[in-house]
Amino acid sequence: QVQLAESGGGLVPPGGSLTLSCATSGANLDYYAIGWFRQAPGKQREGVSCIVGRDHETTYGDSYKGRFTVSRDNAKNTVFLQMDSLQPGDTATYYCAAAKDRYGCSWYLSVGMEYWGVGTLVTVSS
Repeated sequence: QVQLAESGGGLVPPGGSLTLSCATSGANLDYYAIGWFRQAPGKQREGVSCIVGRDHETTYGDSYKGRFTVSRDNAKNTVFLQMDSLQPGDTATYYCAAAKDRYGCSWYLSVGMEYWGVGTLVTVSS
């Protein structure tokens, strides 16, 4: 059973940075795609970024390229999402998710994944 646990959310001022962590268990990260998604109140869920494969191939939603960076530490079974230049519009609950890789990150960011964490709230406000 794959389990995911996000941490690192909190309150950050506009222009600030935050790094989220996703601790995983039950998944070999070389063969599972791990994605980050977010959902703001009243809005649809958005695919943020994804990392997959032995080469740590990464994919980003268009709105996040250049500001967000996803990385993975296999030894710690943890995936990270570094978020820079945060703005109030980035306020949302951020979720990590996992799927055994069959279709690639772009597909998963569009349609979602099999396993989900409970999310961590990020609030960008002065």
